[in-house]
Amino acid sequence: MAFTVIIPARYASTRLNAKLLQDIHGKPLIQYTYENAVKSGASSVIIATDDARIEAVANDFGAITCMTGDHHTSGTSRLSEVLEKLSIDDDEIIVNVQGDEPMLGASVIEQVASNLANSDMQMATLCENVIDKDQYLDPNCVKVVFDKFGRALYFSRSPIPAFREDDFDASLCFKHIGIYAYRSGFIKQYLTMDSSAYELVEKLEQLTVLNEGFDIHVAPTCEATGFGVDTAKDLEKVREALQ
Repeated sequence: MAFTVIIPARYASTRLNAKLLQDIHGKPLIQYTYENAVKSGASSVIIATDDARIEAVANDFGAITCMTGDHHTSGTSRLSEVLEKLSIDDDEIIVNVQGDEPMLGASVIEQVASNLANSDMQMATLCENVIDKDQYLDPNCVKVVFDKFGRALYFSRSPIPAFREDDFDASLCFKHIGIYAYRSGFIKQYLTMDSSAYELVEKLEQLTVLNEGFDIHVAPTCEATGFGVDTAKDLEKVREALQ
């Protein structure tokens, strides 16, 4: 199974300055993400950035880079520019891996690509059980519910499913892992869609895909994904975990 990994990599970050270039035991954060993607068996791994500083660092550790405009408002939009610049075939499976996920393992990246390849759905993504009720209630943790066929029903920052009585059960609650697989042609199609009302209120791009009647495959991850880096506290946790 052939697939390409594209890693959108912005320099600007609201909560941790230049987070993708932060040092973790002698390597920049984004290098960990890139190396895991290479180990996934992807036929190509591309770092898509709008900043010469990220491009220079990535080139230093041997990555393929693609410079994109600074006008993009989402990673998906940035991916589309890469597809056009590199003339990637519409049938190619593309895996979108966030640059700030240095603990996202190679097997997880391969899993989401394989899930799409073996499905008739237009997108694929992954999930994990929430760890406790606090995470379930946290609006920064996106939850997902899906049917027995692995078809996403809804994504929300609100706690879903809702428990009518005080009988919280973490085994029924899943947090969304922000990794996506889709075919190149569908990315281009997605960018022609008008943002749905649900996307606008939840600030979740994938809700527009559901609103347009397309299916998103969801499955629990094959291994724990660790955590991404948004803050200085997250960075310290990752440094400790990767010792």
